[in-house]
Amino acid sequence: QVQLVESVGNLVQTGGSLRLSCAASGSIFSINTMAWYRQAPEKQRELVATINIESSGSTNYADSVKGRFTISRDNAKNTVYLQMNSLKPEDTAVYYCNAIVKITPISRLAAYWGQGTQVTVSS
Repeated sequence: QVQLVESVGNLVQTGGSLRLSCAASGSIFSINTMAWYRQAPEKQRELVATINIESSGSTNYADSVKGRFTISRDNAKNTVYLQMNSLKPEDTAVYYCNAIVKITPISRLAAYWGQGTQVTVSS
């Protein structure tokens, strides 16, 4: 089994900053990619940012967070971070960590999810 444990979210004011972390543990042979998604009330879950873990460390961001959010990794700790700056009320959502993982050398890639953490930005 693979577990993704996210840090606790928070209530912040507009313009504030917050850093989320997500640590992967369990039966992991390799991690291909980690990502953050979010889901606001009555909206579909959307991709926020991704980072390649296995090699390049390349990143991708949703247009809505470019220039404000930064995803980073600590491969030694199997941990990914999301630094969120200049937060806006529309960033309010439950944030979910996602990891694409192989649990053995020959297994297929599989997706795992964290339990979600609430981020609320007050206006």
